[in-house]
Amino acid sequence: MGFGLCHGVRVTEWLLVAGLALALATLAVLAVALRRAGARIRALEADLEALRTTRPVRPSQAAQVAGAVVRTMVDTAERVRERGVSGMLLASIEDFTRWTTEDRAQIRDIADADGNVTFMFSDIENSTALNADLGDERWVRLLDEHDRLVRRRIEEYGGHIVKSQGDGFMVVFGSPLIAVDACLAVQDDLLRGRGRQLRRTPIRVRMGLHTGTAIAREGDWFGAAVATAARVAARADGGSVLTTDAVHDGVGDAEAFTFEAAGITQLKGLPGTHRLWRVRRTDETTAAIEG
Repeated sequence: MGFGLCHGVRVTEWLLVAGLALALATLAVLAVALRRAGARIRALEADLEALRTTRPVRPSQAAQVAGAVVRTMVDTAERVRERGVSGMLLASIEDFTRWTTEDRAQIRDIADADGNVTFMFSDIENSTALNADLGDERWVRLLDEHDRLVRRRIEEYGGHIVKSQGDGFMVVFGSPLIAVDACLAVQDDLLRGRGRQLRRTPIRVRMGLHTGTAIAREGDWFGAAVATAARVAARADGGSVLTTDAVHDGVGDAEAFTFEAAGITQLKGLPGTHRLWRVRRTDETTAAIEG
């Protein structure tokens, strides 16, 4: 009986080791595939740029190279999706803490005199269904145009991208006023369809803002403040910017913006209730702060 028990333990240990080895091997294969895909994309883009700069490009040549770039991107995106990449808005507080800690030097540089920053999360409303309707190739082109638009505005307003994943962004700004203006500038651009793909397929982006400390004194302040912004974004409607009391109070009496009460609610994983505000431009025309 003792021999049988010992033998069973050894078999269990062997199965655990084999399972771990298989998982590590799978991760290694995926990492290699992603590196190769990235190298292939860069090479194809270089070929396309060379064609553009050295001689007139026939439409068929440009289409062939560009098509290869898109196919490579789509194939890589599909492999990653199959392995279960999740959205940022539903990530855990531990994930938020880790992401912000990795970028703590840049975040401290942006923080105001009291050590506060304004966290922003955004994503495309109904992106999974939109991807299915458009197909991977058109979706990748649309996503690329959306990303370039968001990144341009973030840079103009002095924000720092902590993380981008799929169709979502996690960003920090130095003040709630700048953050609100930057988000509304993005919404203005999307509404006007700035970009061929965005004119062809209009999208609605939901955004959430929260102002909190950028200094992790008790170990979890970073994560709680960031999680609040993410949960607020998850509550937002497409095409809108939703904020907490902290952002509303931080903007103060700025006449350029109008805050409309959006109710009091609980936010997943966070204690208590939270008053939310929907913000828009007072004149619904131009940005209050020039980029």
